Amino acid sequence: MSCILALADSTLLLKGSHQRPIQNTNIAAQFTQDKLLVSKKKVSVIQAVAIPAESTDYRKQLCERYGFKQIGEPLPENVTLKDVINSLPKKVFEIDGMKAWKSVLISVTSYALGLLMISKAPWYLLPLAWAWTGTAATGLFVVGHDCAHKAFLKNKLVEDIVGTLVLLPLIYPYESWRFMHDKHHAKTNMLYEDTAWHPVWKEDLDSSPLLRKALIYGYGPLRPWMSIAHWLMWHFDLKKFRPNEVKRVKISLACVFAFIAVGWPLIIYKMGIMGWVKFWLMPWLGYHFWMSTFTVVHHTAPHIPFKYSDEWNAAQAQLGGTVHCDYPKWVEILCHDINVHIPHHISPRIPSYNLRAAHKSLQENWGKYLNEASWNWRLMKTIMTMCHVYHKERNYVPFDEIDPQESSPITFLRKVMPDYA
Repeated sequence: MSCILALADSTLLLKGSHQRPIQNTNIAAQFTQDKLLVSKKKVSVIQAVAIPAESTDYRKQLCERYGFKQIGEPLPENVTLKDVINSLPKKVFEIDGMKAWKSVLISVTSYALGLLMISKAPWYLLPLAWAWTGTAATGLFVVGHDCAHKAFLKNKLVEDIVGTLVLLPLIYPYESWRFMHDKHHAKTNMLYEDTAWHPVWKEDLDSSPLLRKALIYGYGPLRPWMSIAHWLMWHFDLKKFRPNEVKRVKISLACVFAFIAVGWPLIIYKMGIMGWVKFWLMPWLGYHFWMSTFTVVHHTAPHIPFKYSDEWNAAQAQLGGTVHCDYPKWVEILCHDINVHIPHHISPRIPSYNLRAAHKSLQENWGKYLNEASWNWRLMKTIMTMCHVYHKERNYVPFDEIDPQESSPITFLRKVMPDYA
């Protein structure tokens, strides 16, 4: 575990750089083809990763290679995030209490059903019951996620209470997560600053053999569960929060520790340690599978760059640096459409139950700039075997290109992972 914590600490450490200001221009409908001018600097970045701005055919080839349905054109430099927000219909920002409570009902009911399935299932069906329950738990997280973004209920006190309660079974302190997640939205795909997935630094890879091994495993075969390291590193250390945030964080931590102190002993008392594993740990690992998978797919691909603060552009990062990914219908329902993710990054104030309407508007107004995929083996294989070490021109360099001898886990994944798209 110390290796994994070192991995999380080295790759997700915040540093104090500043983003450049965003200037306002007209809304999307006012941009005509002759105004969509891409700067030489932007074109050079695209060419460096072999995606010329004008090459539709080549982007289609990369879609096939990476497992995407569409790789978007580079967004023009003169488009601002405000332009994109202003192009969305006002109704997608509206909070609907009935829809919000329906989300709670779906998640609580499906989670309870999952626990019932676990209690009744023979041993050979337990993996299916755990998969269902872990997915339902992810739906609880999405409800808390909406609450944290103040996009769930009009009554903000009730909103915070709901957010705190639904995250307790996942051992997530609500306020800790909220403050850290806000930074991810403010600095999406910004080097040093983004608190979600971040490319590995070559310096970290070379710093020690132990850390190198942890990074290779963490960004390779263990990647679908690396949100566990993120959870441990970011949410329980009071030193990571501003002074005005600490009081609220302490309240959330107290709630989580109270849940652990009461809930875990009660489960063990009633059902033994194997009951704790069966009813809590396995669904929790199932939740972290989706947590890791969803978040890495949202912003990680060979053609999506991370940039330094002085090069970073909010509209390009949020619209062009976020991936819409379709999952099986039952996953989408239980997880409240959280993978309709591009509009969520355009404005976190859009409730999850309005994300599909918002995405339809983005497709109509900005469709050629969007990155879209369906969850498939090739997509995951691309991420897990290619998107590793930061490179200025290529975006990512695979571990096995830098150190083939130490990268046997990556070589193994290349051999055994299916290549179906």
